[in-house]
Amino acid sequence: MTTTSVPGELPGTAMADEAYGALRASAALWVGTSVLITNQFGQVLVQHVDYRDTCLLAGGAVDKGESPAHAAARELVEELGVTAAVDRCLAVDWVSADSVGAPAAMRFPGEILHVFDGGAWDDDRIGDIRLPPSEITGIEFVEPARLPDLLSPTDARRALSALRARINAAGTVLLENGLPIAPTVLDRLAVLQTARPTYRYAWHHGPAPHDLTVTQAWAWLFAPDGRVLVLLEPHTGVAILPGGTPEEQDQGDSIATLRREVDEEAAARFGSPLLLGHVTDPAGRRGYLRYAAALTGVGPARPDPATGHTYTRVLATPEQTTELFDWGSAAADQLAAVHEARQKLGLPRAARQPVTELDSAAPWVAIALAPDPCAPQPASS
Repeated sequence: MTTTSVPGELPGTAMADEAYGALRASAALWVGTSVLITNQFGQVLVQHVDYRDTCLLAGGAVDKGESPAHAAARELVEELGVTAAVDRCLAVDWVSADSVGAPAAMRFPGEILHVFDGGAWDDDRIGDIRLPPSEITGIEFVEPARLPDLLSPTDARRALSALRARINAAGTVLLENGLPIAPTVLDRLAVLQTARPTYRYAWHHGPAPHDLTVTQAWAWLFAPDGRVLVLLEPHTGVAILPGGTPEEQDQGDSIATLRREVDEEAAARFGSPLLLGHVTDPAGRRGYLRYAAALTGVGPARPDPATGHTYTRVLATPEQTTELFDWGSAAADQLAAVHEARQKLGLPRAARQPVTELDSAAPWVAIALAPDPCAPQPASS
């Protein structure tokens, strides 16, 4: 028996057209589409519906003769009353027939489901949402870590994989039952499945007031390409910036705290830091300093003495980094200060690109590290 999978190519003479068509029809799958929409704080839009007890992303079935992208745009109009261009696919998921617990009467054959990027909506766009009279009973924007509690298991896995793909900027990812067939470091560590660190504190430029207790000093440490060093907790995927809490041995010197903590957590070294500013807790009694500096070296990873964890070290753009935290509206102000410092350090603005894991066993030699611009220069010969 000879068959073909090339469109337009005639099947082998051993199989009639009708038989070949029946064979292919017997392997048919449903086709669906959904749209991943966030607000400007990285929270995901989910819909409450009247026909099931779990929430859904916007989207639905692809109609006969309709493309997945057209179906996604149509569903946005029908479900949210919003007209939007849908032109970037984040993920394509192969959903097996036995993965969703569909009742036998449904005769669910499996599904190919496309997840499109709906973008980050501002308050005006969100205010334009108009729900239909039936089916959609409400919407809310939720933290990514809440998706497994609100969506079905397969839907939650798919939504989180698509969100990581959006952050990772590596193009469309292929999924099987919601999980990528080629996991990235963000997937391996299940980034965003644990609640993001929340610091919705006001941003202040410059040094902290003398009467403010400094409880943390963190740094945006730049590689030569303009990306920054981010640490991921190995068991939860929670992100932190290098730095930490002052100790007695630091003698009240925040930079000494920073150098010690960065060495302990990341086995990294950096040049002369620039103070960006600080954030304060709601009571205004504790301050968290933020610095920026150029990396000058990264050695083999080792356990942090304070936690016993060996952090996974990655390079990400400053914009990608802010998506790993829940900093609220103050994130934009801090990000602006970060780029101002980057320019002072003479470093380029990083193009959006996949997050890169640093080798955990050997010194970092992938790229040449920038010299400290404030360090004494050798005399020319």
